[in-house]
Amino acid sequence: MLTKRASGILLPVFSLPGQYGIGDFGPQAYRWLDLLSEHLQTYWQVLPLNQSCGNSPYQVSSAFAGNPLLISPEVLVREGLLDRKQITHTPSGSVNKVNYTKAQEFKDRILKISFTRFRERNDLRCEFTIFCDKHKEWLEEYALFSAFKKHFSGRVWTEWPDGVKNHDPSVIKKLGDELNDSIEYERYVQFCFYSQWEALKRYAEKKNILIFGDLPFYVALDSADVWSHPEIFKLSEDKMPVKIAGVPPDMFSRTGQLWGNPVYDWEKLKKENYKWWIHRFRHNLCLFDLLRIDHFRGFEAYWEVGAGEKTARKGRWVRVPGHDFFEKLFRVIPAASLVAEDLGTITPDVTALIDAFGFSTMKVLLFAFEDSIEAADNPYLPHNHVRNSIVYTGTHDNDTARGWFSDRMTPRQRKHLFAYTGKKISESGISHELMRLAFSSVSDIAIIPLADIMNRGNEARINYPGRRKGNWRWRFQFSQIGEEDWNRLRKFTIIYGRHLQKGECA
Repeated sequence: MLTKRASGILLPVFSLPGQYGIGDFGPQAYRWLDLLSEHLQTYWQVLPLNQSCGNSPYQVSSAFAGNPLLISPEVLVREGLLDRKQITHTPSGSVNKVNYTKAQEFKDRILKISFTRFRERNDLRCEFTIFCDKHKEWLEEYALFSAFKKHFSGRVWTEWPDGVKNHDPSVIKKLGDELNDSIEYERYVQFCFYSQWEALKRYAEKKNILIFGDLPFYVALDSADVWSHPEIFKLSEDKMPVKIAGVPPDMFSRTGQLWGNPVYDWEKLKKENYKWWIHRFRHNLCLFDLLRIDHFRGFEAYWEVGAGEKTARKGRWVRVPGHDFFEKLFRVIPAASLVAEDLGTITPDVTALIDAFGFSTMKVLLFAFEDSIEAADNPYLPHNHVRNSIVYTGTHDNDTARGWFSDRMTPRQRKHLFAYTGKKISESGISHELMRLAFSSVSDIAIIPLADIMNRGNEARINYPGRRKGNWRWRFQFSQIGEEDWNRLRKFTIIYGRHLQKGECA
């Protein structure tokens, strides 16, 4: 449960400025934390940092491994693992869009160069050994998986030779011995990722900034987790999904959303006392100060669809032992700070699960003026907010406030908005008016996406759910944030009592 009134900014790490094709844990991230602190913010909310399949941070190939694209070349230079001249030939392309292909090629090249130098650095071996031992519960399987995947030319693990696919110990050992250097390299890359993230988080602590993380509910089929723990997923004898994940048809999609992830076998998980899930939560709560659970309703019931279906229409809800799981989780991690992503269709049973454990919830102002919900009863309108919640203008899955106003709002919705705020609002003023509504809300935390602070249109939108291309690419430059933007944020923070008082710590 949240206890202190505060505010912060939602910004994916990949959106940070920088010359290497994608934002990372380098100097620009430290500058970002300086600016948050200078302008009285308490939270930096990020998207998942996991190794991913493709560009989406929610389609993860490991529930534990970090994304190597976020490793900073400049930090590697500072640590003596690269020479400055080795990072001068940077990826080309727009500085306002992530260039995943070029960034991948560049980071792969410099990480391999740095690995050669690392193997000559005896002073780092002790630190590396400690890291490997600390994370061995997931790191060894992940390193094997990643090295094997490269060995088999990137093929999905279900297409690997049977002995490797089925985890035959003798076959795994033989191939592992042959690929020892590649496996060591995968451990090294994760060592770099976690060393840099932990240093950045320590700096955030010095600046009284809390890191607000995000936990994807599902993992991809082509992941280290499904390969190494097939028993906790609904798979056939040949390791193919029997059922896949999605959500049913709703007001946003007539056919629902077919995500394609393998679904969990919760009976098996319960028999194992939810060991994998509890390990996953413990791991993430070491990385972040506050953790959002994406698709929280999946802990009460999930929508499963037959693996051969083309849409999510023909599925069914399957109950999950959510109460039992969270009771066990909080016995192990009593102080877990968790936020339930309770957007979309939320049933009384999901609400009961949230209430039973006092989870913080989300209030999104873009949902407050929809035609389909009776105005006064709309839970997203500020007068219906509750303290133990986080209010957003919008999230990474929404239009920006300005984009919503200019591209989507109906005349009826605008009329409702103007009546509610008591004023006629222009396109240029909508972001600031929604910011004011968020900051004045009784919700304990107000989080504003950076694009709304900058008053940008949908050119700055992060993700369009259901759209296959063009997502997860928006980046900004510090020069694009005006002094008036920062001053407005600071002013709202002070006026509505969301700044730390003298002597307080985040």
